[in-house]
Amino acid sequence: MFIRRSKVLQISLFAIFSAFLVELIFGLISNSLALVTDSIHALLDSVVTLVLLLAARWAIKPPDAEHTYGHGKIESLGGLIGGIAIFLIACFFIYESIHRLQSPHPSILPGMYAIIGGVYTIGIDIFRIILLRRSIKKIGGATLKADFYHAFMDLGSTLVAIVGIILVSYGLYYGDFVAALILGVLLAILSIKLVYKTAQDLTDIISPELVKKVKSIANTTEDVINADPILMRRSGDTIFADITISLRGDTSFDKAHEISSNVEKNIKEEIPNAKITIHFEPNWEDVPLDAKILEIAKSVDGVKGVHNVSTHKTNGKTFTNLHVMVDRDINLSSAHKISEIIEQRIQQNISEIEHSTIHLEPFISVPENLNLEDKETEEKIKKILEKYNEIKKIGRIVSLNFENILKIDIDCSFDRQLSIEKVHDLTSEIEHVIRAEINNAVITIHPEPN
Repeated sequence: MFIRRSKVLQISLFAIFSAFLVELIFGLISNSLALVTDSIHALLDSVVTLVLLLAARWAIKPPDAEHTYGHGKIESLGGLIGGIAIFLIACFFIYESIHRLQSPHPSILPGMYAIIGGVYTIGIDIFRIILLRRSIKKIGGATLKADFYHAFMDLGSTLVAIVGIILVSYGLYYGDFVAALILGVLLAILSIKLVYKTAQDLTDIISPELVKKVKSIANTTEDVINADPILMRRSGDTIFADITISLRGDTSFDKAHEISSNVEKNIKEEIPNAKITIHFEPNWEDVPLDAKILEIAKSVDGVKGVHNVSTHKTNGKTFTNLHVMVDRDINLSSAHKISEIIEQRIQQNISEIEHSTIHLEPFISVPENLNLEDKETEEKIKKILEKYNEIKKIGRIVSLNFENILKIDIDCSFDRQLSIEKVHDLTSEIEHVIRAEINNAVITIHPEPN
């Protein structure tokens, strides 16, 4: 893509530089200030095209240690220098035109040579406009668009010069100088606009409408609560966007990464030349209280797992209960410090919580490769279960042994009229009795209605 742009700009550069040579030579021969002025415009247009060509080539260079955003600003810097040069020369031609208008008639008037030089340049400008327009449709690029606009400017200035030369041939001796004056003013205005635009580019100006568009795309992406702030800048053809999105505080990291990828994909569908960095932060406003407490507890160092989080209100005050698993090898003092940190964090982040009750449990990691059944243990568990009249039927008992850990799964049926609270109390009691009989047991009881 960049190589094709470079070739198009090379052709454009050769064409406009030839127009400069023809206009300068024929302008000097015919003593046409308007044609000489337009030749300088063509020369400056050649300089701008050269800058665009170099920018297109340098844009291929990848970012390095000193240019982490790439080398796109070289184009803006070149445009700034070229714009200042155009303005200074335009001022000279304005001065020269006014001076000659106040002087006697020139002894040599512009004639056929001046018209031939102007017609040649018009042909060159039309050729460049067609070439650049077709190339923009096929391969695009800011450098080609900039050169396309310069070709139109050069065509307009050449037409003004030819009108001045024709006026001279009809006896209006100052027509050439008036045309040069008009061209000088036009060049000054265009150069000021070029300097302003490139200076703005160097200050990282970006269209507010473009920022608004990016924000709208991010906000309408599923599961995004808000997108703010959005920082954007342009470097050459590339637009860099740094976007912070808010997600529900209980969103998992994997899910947050998936949402961020969707935001990036949606923006690139609308702005293909964008390079996007997404940051995500939690938003707890609409997250259920239990989920907030769960995430706060899980974030404390030393916590291996959190479950059975519940909250309730009494006399207008909110209380919470949660079960926290810690390393089974640490002592009570260390485990209590962890619970104190959890309580402090909950109080700091959720001021409405009056008190937190934390049940500490030992954490036992269950290996994935449990491959040896323990029939003796299963019989021992069955005898324990038979002591409970509430259990109507003892189902499957699976005991898998791995080194010093027993993974025990129990299916049993209870009276269907029992409340869920009573069933929970019974299963907790049974688990406690089994652990008292069998060390290092990880127990899961699946209660079913009889």
